[in-house]
Amino acid sequence: MSEVIASDQTSFDWPTLVDGLNRFLRLRTTPIGMKLFERREDMEAIPRIRRPTSIHTTDQIVGQAARNGWTVGITAEDLVGAQCSTVIGLHPRSEAWLSGDRMAGVWYADQEEASAHQQAMDVVPFGTYQAMAVSPLASGRLQPPDICLIYATPAQMILFINGLQWTGYKKLEWGCVGESSCADSWGRALATGEPSLSIPCFAERRYGGVMEDELLMALPPKFLPKTLAGLEALSRNGLRYPIAPYGVNNDVRAGMGVSYGD
Repeated sequence: MSEVIASDQTSFDWPTLVDGLNRFLRLRTTPIGMKLFERREDMEAIPRIRRPTSIHTTDQIVGQAARNGWTVGITAEDLVGAQCSTVIGLHPRSEAWLSGDRMAGVWYADQEEASAHQQAMDVVPFGTYQAMAVSPLASGRLQPPDICLIYATPAQMILFINGLQWTGYKKLEWGCVGESSCADSWGRALATGEPSLSIPCFAERRYGGVMEDELLMALPPKFLPKTLAGLEALSRNGLRYPIAPYGVNNDVRAGMGVSYGD
């Protein structure tokens, strides 16, 4: 799929890309990037990087970039436990992690169900990376990020997907792991290099500040230029955000001809 709907760009004008996203979708939350580092020192060399002074979840670190506009870097030692660090490749899928014992009887009925959940999670393979950083895309500090994180309402998100599919159409398919759905977004996108949509989970909303009407798209930056080109084409056709309600009682034919052709 990547070869079909992605661009071949390797450098990006981040302020222009973010301006386009905001112009077409009126996003409420700052689009951010995430990058993994093989050496901790390279993460710490990012200009104006912040380092945590207490223990956090990855959701909180992501939220500090998306909600506060900060550039933040972490290692496994900054995260609350293996559930967070395993998703981004900073901790192995150990027997203890795969057992799901911390979720048994809380999120899942028993140990067997909890372990099945852990097995289903998309994660970055362990052994390559030592650190991770997040930053607003417009800052250009990650040069480039491995993935971009776009928070949007369902109406904004479907138009984003429509823009992504404007040329080189492919059906996009995702899963839902349930709790720990960061595995569905940044875990899957980092591991596969594919656009990955998620319904942010309880932890993301409680600890990461994700609003109750937000979805999350994680995707490598090479997908953004074509998405913006698609959004611009759709906008010229009158297909833009906000989607104006037509009315449930009106004769559909007048509006249908404009939006879908005669």
